[in-house]
Amino acid sequence: MSSRDQFSTKIGFMLAAAGSAVGLGAIWKFPYMAGSNGGSVFILLFILCIFLISLPVLIAEFMIGRRGQADAVTSFKTQAPGKPWYLVGYLGMVISALILSFYSVVGGWILSYLARAAIFAVKPTDGSTYAELFTKVIENPIEVVMAQGAFILLTILIVQAGIKSGIEKASKIIMPLLFIFFLVLVVRSLTLEGAMEGVRFMFVPDWSLFTGETLLLALGQAFFTLSVGISIMITYASYLGKSENIGGTGINVALMNIFISILAGLVIFPAVFALGFEPDQGPGLVFVILPAVFEQVPFGGLFLLIFFILLLFATITSSISLLEMVVSVAVGDNRKKRVRTSWLVGILIFIIGIPSALSFGVLSDRTIFGRSIFDAVDFLTNNIGMPLGALFISLFAGYYYSTKVSKAELNTSPFMYYLWLVLIRIVSPIAIIIIFYTGLK
Repeated sequence: MSSRDQFSTKIGFMLAAAGSAVGLGAIWKFPYMAGSNGGSVFILLFILCIFLISLPVLIAEFMIGRRGQADAVTSFKTQAPGKPWYLVGYLGMVISALILSFYSVVGGWILSYLARAAIFAVKPTDGSTYAELFTKVIENPIEVVMAQGAFILLTILIVQAGIKSGIEKASKIIMPLLFIFFLVLVVRSLTLEGAMEGVRFMFVPDWSLFTGETLLLALGQAFFTLSVGISIMITYASYLGKSENIGGTGINVALMNIFISILAGLVIFPAVFALGFEPDQGPGLVFVILPAVFEQVPFGGLFLLIFFILLLFATITSSISLLEMVVSVAVGDNRKKRVRTSWLVGILIFIIGIPSALSFGVLSDRTIFGRSIFDAVDFLTNNIGMPLGALFISLFAGYYYSTKVSKAELNTSPFMYYLWLVLIRIVSPIAIIIIFYTGLK
């Protein structure tokens, strides 16, 4: 057996963890959720829920992984020998694989649009609309499967190279570029005439738009946006040295995620308002509305190309964490198995994801409990698997660990430790149960 690989720097780990969290949830889902649910009110509730609910669970995953120094299954087995807690690791492994199976489909859509944007061919022809173009793309069986395969291939190539040479190296390149590209687009969006209306929508609260549903949606977005509940962060933290401050790192990851989400809003909403569109366009905001927005600004084709490069970067950083979670369980500490296992697991997930890729076209008439195949897998993972995993992780860190153990692992001030303890034992589990209950309705 080889010694366990590790991140070589703290910033490498932080960028990899932030990259896992900063994916389609921050750039694709956050803007349309905010746009459809009160703008600034949703954003404020989202930030509050990040710190009170998601962050304590994120720190718990860091704690379990760093203390276990192994994949999620082995970490639970060694820290709770003879008890079934290790099943939480297997749950995370299965859910991660299922998420990647449909996540890669959306990644394929992004590659398809990126290819069109590169030759300035996103604009519909023959008088069709952007909505019709999007439908044409996702209904084409050959294009969606090939694009999905290309996205999985990119993910495999990074993961098979290992922690230092693959994941850490890619994160150190991709994440800074992500910030730079975002800042370029933000500047362009804010310089449009009428852009300040979009800024007010984001930062001036209209409390008449506050509802219980808005709170629950913000709670769900905050929960899922940090990639908690599927043991990804347990896996990443297992490659972390004992000297790292996991509390401070968790806060930094949360802040980076919030920052990227806000930047995504500053790219989209000022442009949407400046050019006369409505912010509550739903999931089509990126693929349907945004191209129409960029069409109306100078050098719009170039900025649209930059946006889809940015979206691909964010999606890849999340997909490599999903694949790494599964590969780490299969490989353990044996680095010699990493390359072959990465390819085998990646190809298997690609095959599992083909029905999801085809569920908008040739398999559109096939449903599972009234949902398309894509939506059914999404529902199973996001509404059932992730909340269950997060609940078990909260209970393990909050109650199975003695206060002596968790206090030593967190290594922070007494006030911050007991605040985390109250949140992980009471606030987070209650919130997770609420998410789980409402998600099943």
